[in-house]
Amino acid sequence: MEYHFPAVDPIPLPAPVWLFKLLHIVTLGLHFVAMEMLMGGLLVAVAMNVLSRREPRQLSAVNRAQTGQVIANRLPIVMTYVINLGVPPLLFTQVLYGRAIYTSSILIGLYWFAVIFLLMGCYWLLYRISARATEGKPYWHLGLGAWVLAVVIARIYSTNMTLMLRPEVWNALYTNSPLGAQLPFDDPTTTPRWLFILFGGFSVAGIWLLWLAPSSKFFRDLQTYMSGLGGRLAASGLFAQGVCAYWVVVAQPPAVQDALGQSLLATVSGYLWVGLAGVLFALAVWSAVQSQPSRIIGWAGFVMAVVAMLSMTAYRDALRDVTLLTKGFDVWDRVVVTNWSVVAIFLVLFVIGLGVVGWLLTVVFKAKPVVLGLDNTIFESKSSVEEVAK
Repeated sequence: MEYHFPAVDPIPLPAPVWLFKLLHIVTLGLHFVAMEMLMGGLLVAVAMNVLSRREPRQLSAVNRAQTGQVIANRLPIVMTYVINLGVPPLLFTQVLYGRAIYTSSILIGLYWFAVIFLLMGCYWLLYRISARATEGKPYWHLGLGAWVLAVVIARIYSTNMTLMLRPEVWNALYTNSPLGAQLPFDDPTTTPRWLFILFGGFSVAGIWLLWLAPSSKFFRDLQTYMSGLGGRLAASGLFAQGVCAYWVVVAQPPAVQDALGQSLLATVSGYLWVGLAGVLFALAVWSAVQSQPSRIIGWAGFVMAVVAMLSMTAYRDALRDVTLLTKGFDVWDRVVVTNWSVVAIFLVLFVIGLGVVGWLLTVVFKAKPVVLGLDNTIFESKSSVEEVAK
């Protein structure tokens, strides 16, 4: 059965569809990496802050406090990447799927506008968390608040991205709430997609800790603690994501499942994600058991996590295309008038931008961390940490 989508924009696309889709997958995949670092990092920081305040003079509490502060001080920076890497894929989505995404956005308009204010509140809380962590003050309550706001934003986005695939419910939603004050809760794919992203926070946060742990700026016992914790988080998160990924697929209508099986992009990207997730799971388990920081594992895990995220994003893109195609929306059926000189300038600037992002990441990684504190105690050397632990 075909559904009537709004009329296509008469203005032709200024670049090929495949180029817009490639840019969309790359930027969205990087956005997902930053977003899951934020959501997982918030929970890690909250847990470390709570646990460190039990028997605060113990060495384990010191390691937890320092781990929490290492993460908390970096969360505002991570948020900048979440926002700046989130804008381009949203624009590419509007170019390619405007007839669907504009409609679904209007139907949940109040919630869609609320994202701006929720994001501002979350960002403000991140700066407060970082400041209180540096001062050795409790910040777990602010961290939970920021995490709840981030989760609500993720839920709104998941709802919108699934609602755009369901033209059969648009009329009923508009009839029930012309102001856009109603969210649909009857789609069987929204919750598993949302949970897949939430559990991904544990996976990426764990790999982030494995990447941070070998830093020479940290004490050896802190490196060991972060490595073991990162391995446990990544392993548990990857296992949960695997369950959610299966749930997402089986929750699709039979016609969509059949079309996915015939899609080369879905097949290749799906197998690639499963393979990389398996290797990452093995590295995470090894790190959890051995608790030995390793630059090779840290960087290999980080690179594989990014590639796995890109492959997951490609599978997600294929899933959206085949779902819309079963309802009469062919994303490839567009008039294209390419201005290659403009495209070339854009691609050059895009590559330079990615290079700057990579350089900034290395600056953050090499930067001297803020002096770590617990109950306003400053640790200047390993011996002082051991003295406090005693």
